[in-house]
Amino acid sequence: MFLAEDGRPLALTWNYTPSELRADGVVHIAGIALGFLGAICLVVTAALNHLGWIERASLLVYATALLAMLGASAAYNMWPVGPRKWILRRFDHAFIYLMIAGTYTPVVALVGSGPLAWTLLALIWTVALTGIAIKILMPGRWDRVSIVLYLMLGWSGVLAYESVISGLTPSALWLLAIGGLLYSGGVVFHVWRSLPFQNAIWHAFVLAATACHYGTIMASVLHVGA
Repeated sequence: MFLAEDGRPLALTWNYTPSELRADGVVHIAGIALGFLGAICLVVTAALNHLGWIERASLLVYATALLAMLGASAAYNMWPVGPRKWILRRFDHAFIYLMIAGTYTPVVALVGSGPLAWTLLALIWTVALTGIAIKILMPGRWDRVSIVLYLMLGWSGVLAYESVISGLTPSALWLLAIGGLLYSGGVVFHVWRSLPFQNAIWHAFVLAATACHYGTIMASVLHVGA
C-alpha cells in the first residue's frame, strides 16, 4: 500500500466528529480500567484456588494479551492523526491476533483434554504469530482478509468441541458463545463507516464480547479450582 508523506496509508481516512471521538474515548478508557481490574481479580482468584503452574501461567498469558489489546487499541484510536498513529495501527491490528490466542490458552489449559486440544492451541498460536508478523512488518496489506481470518480463528474452537468446548460449564459455554456472536456481529459496525458513532459502537461490541470471554475464563477458574 502506498504511503503519504506523513506515513499515513493513502486508503485510510480519520473523519470523525469531536463527539464521535469523545464517545470512542469513553469506551476505551472504560475498557482499560475494567481490563486492569479484571486482570488483577483473575490473578488473585487463580492464586487462591487449587490450580497447577500450567493453568496459572496460561492465565498470565491471557491477562497480558487482554491488557496489550486494550492498550494498543486505546493508543491508536485516541492518538492524533500523524505518522505515529499509523505505527500504532500496526500494533492495534496485530494484538487482535494476540488476544484470540491468549483467550484460547487458559480455556485449553483449564478444561481441554487430549492431544487434539493442545494441537488446536498450537495451530492457533502459529496462525496468530504469523498474523502479528504480517501486521507489524507489512501494515495495510490484506486488511479485509484479516477480518475474515480473525473470525475464522476465533471460531476455530468448534473444530475441537469434544476436547475443549464440551469441558466448559453451561454458564461458561453460554458466555463464550455470546462473546463470539458479539464479536462477529460487531464487524457489521466496523465496516459501516458511514454510520454516525460507528467506531465507538464497534469498540463497545468488542468490549462487551471481551467481558463475556473474561466471564468464561473466570467461571472456568472457579469451577476447576473448587
